[in-house]
Amino acid sequence: MSRPTMTTVRQVPIARPVMGEAEMRAVQRPLSTGWLTQGPEVAAFESEFADFTGAAHACAVSNCTTALHLALRAVGVSSGDEVITVSHSFIASANAIRYCDAVPVFVDVQRGTGNIDPLQLEVAITPRTKAILIVHQLGMPCDLEAAVAIARRHGLRLVEDAACAAGSSILWGGQWEQIGRPHGDVACFSFHPRKVMTTGDGGMLTTNLPELDKQFRLWRQHSMTVADTARHSARTVVFEEYSELGFNYRMTDLQAAVGREQLIRLPGMVAERRRLARRYSEVLSGIAGLQLPYEPPWARSNWQSYCVRLPAGRDQRRVMQSMLDAGIATRRGVMCAHREPAFRLEPWRCRGVSGVVEGSDDCTTLFESEAITDHGLILPLFVGMTDDDQGRVVAALASALDE
Repeated sequence: MSRPTMTTVRQVPIARPVMGEAEMRAVQRPLSTGWLTQGPEVAAFESEFADFTGAAHACAVSNCTTALHLALRAVGVSSGDEVITVSHSFIASANAIRYCDAVPVFVDVQRGTGNIDPLQLEVAITPRTKAILIVHQLGMPCDLEAAVAIARRHGLRLVEDAACAAGSSILWGGQWEQIGRPHGDVACFSFHPRKVMTTGDGGMLTTNLPELDKQFRLWRQHSMTVADTARHSARTVVFEEYSELGFNYRMTDLQAAVGREQLIRLPGMVAERRRLARRYSEVLSGIAGLQLPYEPPWARSNWQSYCVRLPAGRDQRRVMQSMLDAGIATRRGVMCAHREPAFRLEPWRCRGVSGVVEGSDDCTTLFESEAITDHGLILPLFVGMTDDDQGRVVAALASALDE
């Protein structure tokens, strides 16, 4: 008796990192020298990333969360301070503020871009505000010019959460500049596998302020006063000291070796992702009620993710399940930190609305943020995606909306 033949539907993943022979050869360099942790590959990666972004300094760390922690700490955020940011971001943005024992003050985002609404920034400032943490969400540059102007007007520090934005660019003074060339104080990047370029995990801080860069480098290695490279190359005995409380936030040379090759690939990967995003916009424009992401004329996104908003009345979970059944992976719109159980236990404010006291996750002034979480749908987008892959995504979405 023959068994029935089972047909397996080929999956279209939400993302796929680009790795090849160049990265495989690169990791052989630190493996052959025996220098595996922070060393010459990290230093080279930092120099090359600084050159790419146009920043004076770049400091590699273990991930973007640690980068955000160091950035906020270095600009003086401490116990009792307030930091204005968005709830509509991966929870690391809000967590990093709490690591400094400061209070996140959440403001809403713009409908089309999903980025912080500059019109709400100024009204959220209080005497306790120390900094503004803006997020270039899903790789889409936010209105940096407006945020910088507000920060300067009020004497506040400005940190960019550029976790998703390596390779994105912004029009500044008539010239296109890479995100990471700081116009505030610090920009922080992620190299998680979900990002456009990856080191497996890892992060980077860019700044034009040498005093901040010096502080990052001290803190990332337990505040050791003698760099490990200097200690190992010394011809005389060196005893290091640990000058203050520090952290183990280092990147390894294995990661940095991969990162150097990924940085070479980055412009080509961004160009391909932009082509795929344009094609999505063309073929999806005919679906009634579907809202497409908006790219302002002064921004060039790396399209780390392509997030649409479902037509009114469509059930997000049902649409996602229907697409998954058709072999298409999706993700919901970006989370809101204030809705998570962790922030029923942590202090936060929302334009004067107090959180945590009653454990509430409700904030009526974050309407757009919550709407994107509830009705947003992130579609597959990755280098190597074929026209057939995109066609399957569009067909599955259209079918799910018609059910």
